[in-house]
Amino acid sequence: MTEVKFLKSEELEAGLDEIRNSPKEEGVLSLIVCRPATGEREVLQEAKIDVIEGLVGDNWKTRGSPHTADGSAHPDQQLNIINTRVITLLAPDKDRWKLAGDQLYIDLDFSDENLPSGTRLMIGSALIEITSRPHNGCDKFSERYGLEAKKFVNSPAGKKLHLRGVNARVILSGIVHVGDVVRKA
Repeated sequence: MTEVKFLKSEELEAGLDEIRNSPKEEGVLSLIVCRPATGEREVLQEAKIDVIEGLVGDNWKTRGSPHTADGSAHPDQQLNIINTRVITLLAPDKDRWKLAGDQLYIDLDFSDENLPSGTRLMIGSALIEITSRPHNGCDKFSERYGLEAKKFVNSPAGKKLHLRGVNARVILSGIVHVGDVVRKA
């Protein structure tokens, strides 16, 4: 098994220019990951995104959330999305991308300036909306990509650029495919 090398803070900082050059208006859906159970990942070429279920087959709805009064799934966290340039920096081996725990991997600028909460995106035949729920690096993220990566995505600059990604909710159910163009609606 190949040893995983975690990047140091200066190596992470050196990747910021590439991340900042992410497309502003339209990008590409690079990876779809379904999480059927905690700790499980299934890479898909096509998925249904549903207003009620989120990504169909994913455990978002059954897993629930500590951020709701009754522990049910948080409606503003149906989908977790990460920028492909960020995950490429953290994990050059694409087989390790799915460990991030996100469902959609998109080459698009997720900064506050470009995609504030409320922004809608068309992906395939689905329409989603970026929500204000923060998506932060956690201890599992640190285990998978290193402590410096967690600090990097949770830094003030990292939060402004949403390096850890964004949360979204489904507005219109539809089918998405790897390679689909993602456009601001």
